[in-house]
Amino acid sequence: MSNERKLNVPNVLSAYRILALPFIVWAIVAGDKQWYILLLSVNLITDILDGLIARAFKLETEFGARLDSLADIGTYLMAFAGMIVLENAFVTEYRYAFFTLMGMYALVQIIALIRFKRATSFHLYSSKIVGYAQGIFIFSYFVFGYAPWYFYLMLSISYLAYLEAIIIASVIPQLRSNVKGIYFMWKEHKRIC
Repeated sequence: MSNERKLNVPNVLSAYRILALPFIVWAIVAGDKQWYILLLSVNLITDILDGLIARAFKLETEFGARLDSLADIGTYLMAFAGMIVLENAFVTEYRYAFFTLMGMYALVQIIALIRFKRATSFHLYSSKIVGYAQGIFIFSYFVFGYAPWYFYLMLSISYLAYLEAIIIASVIPQLRSNVKGIYFMWKEHKRIC
């Protein structure tokens, strides 16, 4: 792991997402919805790009996975913070759905911190789908308005993905990156046994 190339395009994109977080905080505090959605959207797009580039050019590393996960956590927190501050009435109306969502996400990290003393960097396929679903929801909410059918679809996908992550964080013998999902863990376990 010490010979991993740390300076590559995917890691630079992840570092950008981390460096953009204070500017997203500024947009939230200033109440500037346009800057908030612009900066958050750039973070979401660079999140997609860093993963695609890492896989396409075989640049996946443990360091990159951790950096990406740190950027993901920051972007995720800013997405929720922006919704809470900038669209408080909406979040208040659907508070149980939002608190369940945030609670399940936090539970994954709490389990990992208790069991392994660090946050997860699983990179589950379901997490990627959730990232797209939530990103599309936030973008479309701020640009086009509330679409109830998509909100409930996004919630359902998110709950299922977080449940998978909770199960994996609870049963995986050691924390590692790029787990992909329960099915892939089971398949790997069968191959070894």
